[in-house]
Amino acid sequence: MTEGAGVRAGDLPDDLTAAEAGMWQAFRNGTVYDLSCGDAVADDPHGGHPWGEERTVRARIVCWLLLDGPPALAGRVSSLKLIGVQVSGSLDLAGGTVVPYVEMRRCRFEQDVLLPEARFTTLRMVDCSVPRLEAARVHTEGDLHLPRCRFHHGIRLTDAQIGTDLMLNQAIVHRDHSGRSIAADGMTVGQDLQAELLESHGELSLRAATIGVSLSLRGARLSNPFERLALNAPQLTVERSLYLTPAGVGAQAMSGMTPAQGTRIQRFACEGGIRLDDGRFGDAVDFERARFTLTDDQELSLRRVQTPELRFLGEQPVRGRVVLSGARVVNLMDRADAWPGPGRLHMGGFVYENLVPRGPFPPAERLRWVAAATAEYNPEPYERLAAVLRAGGEDEDAREVLLAKQRRHRESLPMAAKLWGYAQDWTVAYGYRPGRAAVWMAVLWAAGSLAFAQAGHPPMKRGEHPEWNPTLFTLDLLLPVIDLGQVGFWQLRGPWQWLAAAMILLGWILATTVAAGATRLLRRN
Repeated sequence: MTEGAGVRAGDLPDDLTAAEAGMWQAFRNGTVYDLSCGDAVADDPHGGHPWGEERTVRARIVCWLLLDGPPALAGRVSSLKLIGVQVSGSLDLAGGTVVPYVEMRRCRFEQDVLLPEARFTTLRMVDCSVPRLEAARVHTEGDLHLPRCRFHHGIRLTDAQIGTDLMLNQAIVHRDHSGRSIAADGMTVGQDLQAELLESHGELSLRAATIGVSLSLRGARLSNPFERLALNAPQLTVERSLYLTPAGVGAQAMSGMTPAQGTRIQRFACEGGIRLDDGRFGDAVDFERARFTLTDDQELSLRRVQTPELRFLGEQPVRGRVVLSGARVVNLMDRADAWPGPGRLHMGGFVYENLVPRGPFPPAERLRWVAAATAEYNPEPYERLAAVLRAGGEDEDAREVLLAKQRRHRESLPMAAKLWGYAQDWTVAYGYRPGRAAVWMAVLWAAGSLAFAQAGHPPMKRGEHPEWNPTLFTLDLLLPVIDLGQVGFWQLRGPWQWLAAAMILLGWILATTVAAGATRLLRRN
């Protein structure tokens, strides 16, 4: 019997071990082939308990079945469904087309699994121990499931095309020789990428990846403290939402729903920087209760991100920077205690249309938030905040923000301009509180009227003067440009001349500051 003729006829090859022969028959029958012994300790693929020949199949035979296996029995669909099996040698399906359904549960691989440029309908590896998964440019029509697997030297999915879902829930992935845990640059996932409760030890790289629905890292723990980035995902496109939020540990762990009462909650935690620059998210980026542990050189970078909603509701980073420069958001949902302190927040060019605070976030706290983002004076964050407040009907708060902007600007001016700024602030608050001008005018008018009423002043020319009226005289001094016909007809000597000059000067200051403030308000409107 030749080998090819035997396979086509469905006969067993002569050199198969007992374990391989059983797998061969289960493949033709489309049934599950389970070699586990029922002892939880002995069956743990990640434990140290040895598995003997009775549980071992050669990788070459597995490849033979998947690439050129025997026909299915009558009325059956051939498929490879293994439980508790050890695969010896390197499972190399590079460039191959695998038609049968493949599912491996609690299996142990002695060497790397090599799938570059291979094509599958659906591939499921659940709770398996794998040295490394090499699957660049792999293509699946359906799912690629890798939940609860442990990869000791990383995963490579560069430019992979996953037809529906990619699942990495509760997987544990260690770094490869280049420091990456998962390298998936340019990957395309047709529907969801679920990596809930993932443990990543190294850089998780998703540069220019495209996710058709949502990307869930609920409860994940990313650790790369000694390098710059733990999550490196610039130009990431997610059609719906990115979740860096808590997950329930237990029955509800991967449902994406609110965990039942009493369920243990695990937050998303990242030890190392996050880079989401130039990302596009169709619904939201959610940082609910996320915890970031950064060094002084690391960042949570959201440069030029675009999303309808940013939920910045995580713990305040103790160190590192949060960068939102150039980002565009419709709704900014945040808490006052979620933002870092001065010098560690950068918002140049950050555009948001609505503020949706979670909990108390009074205007004074908002101003401190803006001040934290501007180590040096920059009018843009103040003007953006004022515009959003004004659009929401908070005109008074908007004026307070613009007044704070002028005061911040004043501190960067030379002394002469700074003194002029103080004058504008004390008198009419840079025009944002025009009522002050009326109060100052009334006070000066009353004080001047009382002063000039204490003594008469001889006329300049007899018969060519109005009747002396200290009240109108004071008002004529205070009002620039407008002539009430009182000044210029009376002789003022000594201190009265100085008092009149002071009234004229104060009147011009009030008028100039009011005009400057009105011009600013008109320009903003």
